[in-house]
Amino acid sequence: MTQLVAVLGVGVVAADTAVVGADDLGINRGDGVFDAARVVVDAAGTRVEFLDEHLARFERSHALMGMAAPDLAAWRGLIADAVAAWDAPGEAVVKLIATRGQEHAPAEPGASFLTITASDTTPCPPLRLVTLTTGRRADAFADAPWLLGGVKSLSYAVNVAVAREARRRGVDDVLFTSADGYCLEGPRSGLLALVDGVYATTPVEGTGILDSVTIAAVRAGLAARGTTVVDRLLTPADLVGAEAAWLLSAGRGVCDIVALDGTPLRTDAEASALLRGLAGF
Repeated sequence: MTQLVAVLGVGVVAADTAVVGADDLGINRGDGVFDAARVVVDAAGTRVEFLDEHLARFERSHALMGMAAPDLAAWRGLIADAVAAWDAPGEAVVKLIATRGQEHAPAEPGASFLTITASDTTPCPPLRLVTLTTGRRADAFADAPWLLGGVKSLSYAVNVAVAREARRRGVDDVLFTSADGYCLEGPRSGLLALVDGVYATTPVEGTGILDSVTIAAVRAGLAARGTTVVDRLLTPADLVGAEAAWLLSAGRGVCDIVALDGTPLRTDAEASALLRGLAGF
């Protein structure tokens, strides 16, 4: 088993079942939301990591998009059924997908389904990054809610395009930067750095970046140990001078940034091990 599909109100279906209509706004306009969480299969069983936090973000994305609130109890039931049916060992990702509805029949409900897909990457690989600009200032989202800052939207063409650009340049991933020169986030990950002994991450407010569940988990774990993570706009030069820097995500975990625009970055094995433990990797 490499992929499982389950539809809200129906349950687990064959993986090649058609679940989205041709008139669906999610297909035609990218008008919908999703969220993704890590699935782990080990001796303790099969589980979804930080499920409550991912469902809360899924609900928040619905609200910011002006979509009807999701039935979280129904989604929990669907996730439980899907996890019970998933038997592939190792790492996987569960993706929850909901669209606004039909473009020419607004009363018709949108598609609501999930997939579980076996992971094709090893956890926490070292990453060589290139910076690419968003063309916007770091505070561009502060007074522009229509830009959908913080929404995990189905409109993902830019994120896919930058992944292609990273491959073209012979690196592993991208770090978005603002037009005024600040580091933001990766296409599918949040940024954390250790600068002058202080853990810092990009502020969510005003920047439009996604509120990372993995960074939130690490922040809480560090706080329990008496260490604060500060919200701070960092420049690429700050990362070059940092003790260590990472990209964090539910799918890949806590990944050391080992080079930025061709410049080697320092790493901290002890700090990386701590952060991975806090993130569940």
